Amino acid sequence: MKQVQDDVWETETESPFPGLTTHAYLLTRADGNVLFYNTGHRHEIERMAELGGVAYQFLSHRDELGDTINLLHERFGTRLGGHVREQAEFARVRTPEILFDAREMLLGNIEVIPTPGHTPGSTCFLVHAPGGRRYLFTGDTLYLGEDGTWRPGLLPFSDRDTLVESLETLRTLEPDVVFSSAFGGETGFQEIRGRWSDHVAKALGSLPSGPQR
Repeated sequence: MKQVQDDVWETETESPFPGLTTHAYLLTRADGNVLFYNTGHRHEIERMAELGGVAYQFLSHRDELGDTINLLHERFGTRLGGHVREQAEFARVRTPEILFDAREMLLGNIEVIPTPGHTPGSTCFLVHAPGGRRYLFTGDTLYLGEDGTWRPGLLPFSDRDTLVESLETLRTLEPDVVFSSAFGGETGFQEIRGRWSDHVAKALGSLPSGPQR
């Protein structure tokens, strides 16, 4: 793991599927660390132990499920969070203790923002860090492309119209740093320069017209 913010650590790069590159991110907190997304690197769990363990693991959508979720629970008693619309998929690995359904604040400073479209239960998280910075974890709803631009996570199984609505919601936020799960290029996060709304508007403009389900 490497430190990428004062309170955020990034796991090693991995490719769970051909053509897919991902990171997970550990947010260190006095009240219990939170792991966003998931990693298949078992040795990273040992590094997480050195950083205080993992009290909570929040998944942005079903594609992040994997065996290490159970390892984290066995090692740290990690409580799993996932969207209610994907709890059947989650239950094949482990039933979440925390179910997301509507926009809400959890753990005092983590805003849960359901953003369906990429998958029915896709969820983003806006962290209001103690130092005043805002971290946005977008999962695959928006991902960082090879050229450093943000792209919508529209795949053949996605719902285009619903994704558009979710991107419009993300467009209203003002994050300082944005972390995607999947990414192209060399990094999965970006310090935002200029207006975040312009980045999202560009992503919206890249969407093909017409419904896609």
